[in-house]
Amino acid sequence: MSTGISPNLALDQEVARLRAAGERVLHLGFGEARLPLHAGLARALADGSGHTAYGPVAGRPEVLTAVAGYHGRRGLPTEGEQIVVAPGSKPLLMALVAAVDGDVLLPRPAWVTYAPQARLMGREAWGVEIPERCGGVPDPSALADTLRRMRQRGRKPGLLVLTLPDNPTGTLAPPGLVREVCEIARAADLTVVSDEIYRDLLHDPATTFLSPAEAAPERTVVTTGLSKTHAVGGWRIGSARFPAGDRGPELRARVLATASEVWSSLAGPLQGVARYAYDEPPELTEHVARGARLHAAVTRAVHRIMTDAGARVRAPDGGFYVYPDFEPARAVLAAQGAADSASLERVLLERAGVAVLGGHHFGDDPGALRFRVATSLLHGGTERLRRIAMESDDPTDLPHIRRELEHLAQVLTKLTA
Repeated sequence: MSTGISPNLALDQEVARLRAAGERVLHLGFGEARLPLHAGLARALADGSGHTAYGPVAGRPEVLTAVAGYHGRRGLPTEGEQIVVAPGSKPLLMALVAAVDGDVLLPRPAWVTYAPQARLMGREAWGVEIPERCGGVPDPSALADTLRRMRQRGRKPGLLVLTLPDNPTGTLAPPGLVREVCEIARAADLTVVSDEIYRDLLHDPATTFLSPAEAAPERTVVTTGLSKTHAVGGWRIGSARFPAGDRGPELRARVLATASEVWSSLAGPLQGVARYAYDEPPELTEHVARGARLHAAVTRAVHRIMTDAGARVRAPDGGFYVYPDFEPARAVLAAQGAADSASLERVLLERAGVAVLGGHHFGDDPGALRFRVATSLLHGGTERLRRIAMESDDPTDLPHIRRELEHLAQVLTKLTA
């Protein structure tokens, strides 16, 4: 088992070190939302500063009601007793792995934290290839084949993790595919975790979103948080919605048992922030929508740059990621020392000053020339620049964003020409 810290955090620290040493680095390797802080969130934090007691493990009743209302407005009728809030969605995901007996199935590639969490809990993580259209869900036929192989090896399938929209590919699984995967999960009696932390950052608000909790309501836990939509990742506010019926209460009780021994409760002042955010007052809803528009504009621009540089890359649907495949430029890149995803990541950083996360960190084929690009760090290096970007009708034409996009295009053209 690796003793290193998570690769995205390690890369962020390395970029900070290089910049402190005076080097110019275009940081595209860290999934931080980088939006200006909404004043209402700051007020909620200040107003809650007097909450110094631990409070209930699941969260204060009014917070649970607010989170339940959030899900209800998205077509998932929910009661407060189905909700748990926590210091970020990461510990909730870890507690879910601990709560479900059996190995963990993941789309391949998948967010860098899922597989290490499974291994930390003594489970095997099984990566299942994604379909051509999108990431975030496994290919149905590959999922069925993997389940057969697991049983042949005497392994017990327990948990299936899905991400909608996806990190690292930035794509959204269409409803038909979600239903097909959920039917396989039902037949195999899997518990499904639907990580929907990017749900409110769809690039086209008219896009049809089907949650696995609609397709398989009796077995799906939905996790989310405020780090991406509200850009308060450092505040660590996450939540989980558990299914009603027999499976949900028992699973929630197991997660609460873990919570009581690990994090006790979400910090009191942050519960006030959670209540305000999940109640979705109009001024905050508009702020989130403007952020989604900014992410869409910049991410689409980066997608065009990657495509123009010769990469194969799925068109993004939500969030702030693209996942290019530079297989068409393999011969050219190999001549520069980039023969796989790890060496490509290194060449981009050392020779071009561009920080990305190689696909091998996401469980992808290490021999492939794929990496994840996080576009949100292009919004600006200061709060003022990020606010200007968020308020702009054409953020990609702003000088500070255009300059970075042009630099990225030039670097890629030089590497792949």
